[in-house]
Amino acid sequence: MQPQWVPTEADIAQARITDFAKFVESRTGVSAPDYRALWQWSVDDLPGFWHAVWDYFELGEIDGEVLTRAEMPGAQWFPGTGLNYVDQVVRQFRTDRPAIVQLTEDAPPREVSWTDLIDGTAAFARTLRSLGVQPGDRVAGYLPNIAETVIAFLATASIGAVWSACGQDYSAKAALDRLGQLEPTVLVTADGYRFGGKAHDKREDIAALQAGLGTLKATVAVSQLGLEVPGTLSWNEATANAETEAAIIETASVDFDHPLWIVFSSGTTGLPKGIVHGHGGVVLEHLKAVALQADMGPEDTFFWYTSPSWMMWNFQIAGLLVGATIVCYDGSPTYPTSDALWHNAAQVGATVLGTSPGYVLACIKAGATPRTDHDLSALRQVGITGSSLPPSSALWLGDNVGEHVQVASISGGTDVVSAFIGGARTVPTWPGELSAPYLGVALEAFDPEGHPVRDEVGELVITKPMPSMPIRFWNDPDGTRYHDAYFDMFPGIWRHGDWITITDRGSVIVHGRSDSTLNRHGIRMGSADIYQSVERLPEIIEALVIGAEQPDGGYWMPLFVVLTPGTELTDDLKTRINTTIRTEVSPRHVPDEILLAPGIPHTRTGKKLEVPIKKLLQGADPTRVVERSAVDNPELLDWYGSIRSATDVD
Repeated sequence: MQPQWVPTEADIAQARITDFAKFVESRTGVSAPDYRALWQWSVDDLPGFWHAVWDYFELGEIDGEVLTRAEMPGAQWFPGTGLNYVDQVVRQFRTDRPAIVQLTEDAPPREVSWTDLIDGTAAFARTLRSLGVQPGDRVAGYLPNIAETVIAFLATASIGAVWSACGQDYSAKAALDRLGQLEPTVLVTADGYRFGGKAHDKREDIAALQAGLGTLKATVAVSQLGLEVPGTLSWNEATANAETEAAIIETASVDFDHPLWIVFSSGTTGLPKGIVHGHGGVVLEHLKAVALQADMGPEDTFFWYTSPSWMMWNFQIAGLLVGATIVCYDGSPTYPTSDALWHNAAQVGATVLGTSPGYVLACIKAGATPRTDHDLSALRQVGITGSSLPPSSALWLGDNVGEHVQVASISGGTDVVSAFIGGARTVPTWPGELSAPYLGVALEAFDPEGHPVRDEVGELVITKPMPSMPIRFWNDPDGTRYHDAYFDMFPGIWRHGDWITITDRGSVIVHGRSDSTLNRHGIRMGSADIYQSVERLPEIIEALVIGAEQPDGGYWMPLFVVLTPGTELTDDLKTRINTTIRTEVSPRHVPDEILLAPGIPHTRTGKKLEVPIKKLLQGADPTRVVERSAVDNPELLDWYGSIRSATDVD
C-alpha cells in the first residue's frame, strides 16, 4: 500500500516536532533522526521526555522530580510542583488575532478577542469567588458549544475549582445523572440553543436541574434565544466588571494533580463514571498533542466539531494553550446543507478541522465536493476520531478536500482526554491507518496471554504511565472502580478495550471495541471492519453487527441495517451486502442474518451501543442493561428488545 500523504522536506524542516527533537539533542545529546527514534526515546526515558516537554514550552520551575512512582495505577508525576492551566492560556495573549470565533446557524461569526477572553474570565472568576466558590468546589455547565462555555471553564480553573459540563442535547435526567454526583456549587447554563434550523428552549430542563442539584448557591444563565430564565443571574451581570480587569487574572497555583475537570463515561450501563484529570497532566498532554503532534501554533485556526458532553470539547480548548484561534459551533454540521461543516471551515479559514467518519461518509453519499464548492486553501489537516475511518473515506478526503491536506485520524478517549495514536507532521499517512503512537505513549498490542504481537490483532495496552491518566474516579475512595476499569486483565498494564494491529511500519489499525468482540469459531474479529465495507453501499445509512452467544452453545451474528428512504431489503441487496463483506473483509465476517432496523442507537457522543444491544438479544432485563437517558434514541431499545422472541435467542 502506498502512503496517501507524505511530508515534504519543508514540512519536516518547519515542523514543531523537528524543532523539539533539536531541543532534546541540544540538552541531552540524544539524536532522533526520525519520528520512530524520537518516540522510542520518549517511552524509554519517560522522566527525560516529559521534563523536556515542560522546559520546551517554558512552563516554569520544577520543584523536585518528574516521576517518583512509575507503577500503574498510582503513578506520581511532578510532586511538589505547582501551576495553573489558565496561566498557560494567559501567556498567549495577543491583539492581532481573535481567541475564539463563535459560529451559529442564524448569525454571522462573532469574534472574541484575547482581551475579551481574559477580561471575561477574570470577571467571571470574581463572581464565582463572591458566590463562595472555593478551590476544589465544583462548577457545573449545562451549555451549548459557545464562547461563554470556554470562559466559564477558564474562570473555574483559575480559582482552583473543578469544572464539569454536558451539552444541552442531554435531558435533565441525563444531566443530573452526571452533574448530580458532583454536588456543584454553581450551575452555568443557557436559555437554549439552535440546531438544525430549530430553537430548543431549555428552561424546563434548567428548572429540573435546579431542583435536583440541592447544593447550588446560584445559577448563571447565558441568553442565546432571548428568553428569561427565572431564578438566575444573567451572564451579563456575572461578567459586568469585565472592562475593569485590564487582562489580569488572579490564578491560584495548585498542585500538579489538583483536579481540573471531571469528564464522564457514556453511562449506558449505569451511572456514568466521573473521570478526574489534573491541571498538570492535561497541560502537558495537550501541549504535546496540539503543538508537537498536530503542529499547531499561533497562526492556526482550530475547529473541531464537538459538544461540551464530549472530551473533544476539552481537547479543542488546548488550541488556546499555543495561541491558536479556536472555533465554537453549536449548530448542525449538515444544516442547511450536507456540506455545512465545510462551508463553516472555509468561512473561518480553519487550518485544522476535526470531524467524524460518519460525517465524512454522509458527505460521500450526498455527492459533496468540498474542494470545489468552498475555499479550503487554508486547510492543512483534517482530524478524525469517534470510530475508525475506512480507507475509502480517507482517499475521498484526499480527492475531494485536497491532496495537500493531511488526514490525521486519532484514537484515545475520555479516559485520558487525549490520544494514544495519531499523526505527526513528519510521518506519512496510509489510508485506513493511524500513523504512529503519540510521543510518550508506550503502546502495545497484546495477545490473551499478555505477549506483544505485530501484524496481528491484539488488545490495545499502555505499558507505562501517561501524565493525563485519571488521578481518580469520582466517588471511588479506594480506587477499586478505577483499577477494575483498566488494570484487571493485565496487572499493572492499562488495557483500553480496543482491538488494534500494529503494522511493521509502526502504523496502527483500529478494529473496534474488544468488549464487543465478534468471536466466531474461535476467531476474534472487529466490528469496525464490517462497518467500513457495508456502510459505503449507497442503500445503507448505518449498520450494527452483534455476536451473541446462545444458551445452547450456539453463536448468532446478525447484521442490522438502516436503509435510505424508499429502499427495500430485497434478496438481491442482502446478497450484495454479503458479497461485499466476503470480498472486502473475509468470509468469516459474513453475518448469519441481515435484518432491517428502524435505526441504530448510540451513546450521546455517537458511539454505537454494541454491548447493550448484545445483552438485550441474549435476554437480559432492559432496565439493567442500559440507562435510557444516556441513549440518543431510547425508543429504539424497545425494538431491539423485541427481536429476542422473533429469533429464539433466549
